[in-house]
Amino acid sequence: MSPRMSAADRRELAVRAAMAEFAHGGYDGTSTWTIARRIGVSQPYMFRLFPSKHALFLAAAERCFDDVEDVLRGAARDRRGGDALAAMAEACARLPRDAPALPRLQLKIYAVAVRDDDVARLGRVRWARLWRVVGDLTGAPPEEIARFLSAGLLVNVQAAFGAPDGPDLPRATAQWAEGLRGADTPHGAENPHEADIPRGTDTARAAETSADRPEAAGG
Repeated sequence: MSPRMSAADRRELAVRAAMAEFAHGGYDGTSTWTIARRIGVSQPYMFRLFPSKHALFLAAAERCFDDVEDVLRGAARDRRGGDALAAMAEACARLPRDAPALPRLQLKIYAVAVRDDDVARLGRVRWARLWRVVGDLTGAPPEEIARFLSAGLLVNVQAAFGAPDGPDLPRATAQWAEGLRGADTPHGAENPHEADIPRGTDTARAAETSADRPEAAGG
């Protein structure tokens, strides 16, 4: 790392590295040492940038919401109404392929929010802002905003389970779910968890493989 890099630039590198590591390992499965190693600094130096792993997770969560808003704004551009919603929905459907860390990190944020007041507080503020951003960009009524955000959450869950992604999510998921019929019954497989369960996309498999690596746990 360049010695002339500013503290702000180093913090930015740390946040980006934290997003990638937390997206893979979650809060409990990611250490500050792992994040520090990713950007080539010592763990003590990392604590000069952020006083704790908790503070770094909050910064990563904040940036995750920023990035999602940027995706929506970039997709909407000068569109309004249904055209804007359709473009934004298409961009969200591509996230598991274009930026797989974002949907993964969103799920990790939700998981921590149920037990951490600071993360829950940040999530409330940013979720409310996300709702307003969708409304401001599209002019859509609350019912359409709710459907749009619900579809986005579905994309996150699908990505976590390796289920189908892409633009025609309902049809692809229906076909995928039908292919799993019987896997959840005693006669479907001796061990459903070890059954040959179809994955959603090659992209999901590739992203998962590239992320699987040993990590240190703890703070």
